[in-house]
Amino acid sequence: MKVRVNQDACIGCGVCLGVDDKLFQMNDAGYSEAINEVVPEGKEDNAKEAIDSCPTGAIEEVE
Repeated sequence: MKVRVNQDACIGCGVCLGVDDKLFQMNDAGYSEAINEVVPEGKEDNAKEAIDSCPTGAIEEVE
């Protein structure tokens, strides 16, 4: 599974960091970004929860 954060949609609310701060971090501009595009094994459920929890839909699963 791969994820990315659409920087144009992110509002920097930090919900994704609350779900798993090992998958997401805040960049210098104050917006979330995926620490690694490829989600580590065993963290897929957290990534899916972050996708579902993002209020702007900025977190996307990519092929």
